Amino acid sequence: MGQLVTWSVRVGVGFSRACAVAAVSMLIPAVWAAAIALGIRWGPGNPWSWLAPFVLVGAGTLALSRPVCRAVRHLVARWTGTVVPAGYREAPPVTRMSTGYWWNGFGYERTRRDALMDQKWRIRWKDPANLRDLRFTAILPLTAGLVACLPPAGVAAAVLGLGLDARGTPGRLAGALGLLTAVALAPYAWRTIEPVAVRFLRPSPAMALAERVEELTAQRADVTNIQAAEIRRIERDLHDGAQARLVGLGLSLATAEKLMESDPERAKALMKEARAGATASLTELRELVRGINPPVLSDRGLVDAVRALALDSPLDVTVDADLRHRQDPPVESALYFAVAELLSNAVKHAGATRVRISLRAEAEGTGTGVVVDVEDDGRGGAFVRDGGGLAGLGRRLAVFDGTLEIISPAGGPTRVTLEVPCASS
Repeated sequence: MGQLVTWSVRVGVGFSRACAVAAVSMLIPAVWAAAIALGIRWGPGNPWSWLAPFVLVGAGTLALSRPVCRAVRHLVARWTGTVVPAGYREAPPVTRMSTGYWWNGFGYERTRRDALMDQKWRIRWKDPANLRDLRFTAILPLTAGLVACLPPAGVAAAVLGLGLDARGTPGRLAGALGLLTAVALAPYAWRTIEPVAVRFLRPSPAMALAERVEELTAQRADVTNIQAAEIRRIERDLHDGAQARLVGLGLSLATAEKLMESDPERAKALMKEARAGATASLTELRELVRGINPPVLSDRGLVDAVRALALDSPLDVTVDADLRHRQDPPVESALYFAVAELLSNAVKHAGATRVRISLRAEAEGTGTGVVVDVEDDGRGGAFVRDGGGLAGLGRRLAVFDGTLEIISPAGGPTRVTLEVPCASS
């Protein structure tokens, strides 16, 4: 009895999915058939009977190709868990220039709305994915669409052969055969959409390469901006803080030297002020080099540097490490500052009291990557927003093909996983 119920559920679910695949697959052929039927209805005497079908077929195919492909990706991801990358070109942000015009990557427009509209259509028409979508909409009805139509066609044959007062053995036999076909194929007919989508709907190597080039270009721009901002910070802090204090320190020492014989007490007071100034200058220089690799990271590696961070943190921080090899210095630096920022967020924003940091080799055990987990007991609710610190962390890790994953339900705890595939040294 249980197996019968399970089979019935599979048949019902499969039949509904087959109908969905058939509807999506046959949408554009239905537009073609409607255009041809309209031309036949107008008759050969009407000049539009020859031109209108071509116009409707072309416009309908162009307008529906991308929505059909998106629907197929959605169905495949929802039913099978297989994600087929879209590979469409992403629009860069529009920028307002000092002249008041908006630059969208192609030209200047007077308003932001005009810049976005012009950008949208330029990218849409120049996107090489358009040809791939058109090819897919021509292949889909003849492959997955044709197979998915078999269960609905079998039900239609059963209704005609058994349910509409059909008389005679041939009609009943055709109806029974149609019902048997629908029941037997329903759990499997929709599954053909996955291999067809993976084979013909994924980005071509040229599209994937172009997307990767654009991604690397954006990452390079981010890194350049970060480096320029860091240099400006160091220059500003040197000029406004440490440099001014060191100049004052030099003047105090010169004055104390002149007063050493004539006014020893005044000279001693100046020497004390100079010593205090030297201490303050040293503190400012330590603050200034924040963001530059600490010596412990360069000398002893990522694990010891993170443990040093844990000792300096006001929170109760536990560090578990299982890294047997050093990583490349740029990778260690990126992970170190990512952990430092996450600890700072736990103190400033999460209201946490305890943090657990885990550093280990890649989950597959290949030793070709590092996985860092930072978990706190704070209030949770953390998410990546444009322009935020977590978004910046993600961009820095993306330079090394790294990823950042956040699990932070309201009320906590918050767990951030940093993963960088890289070679050990």
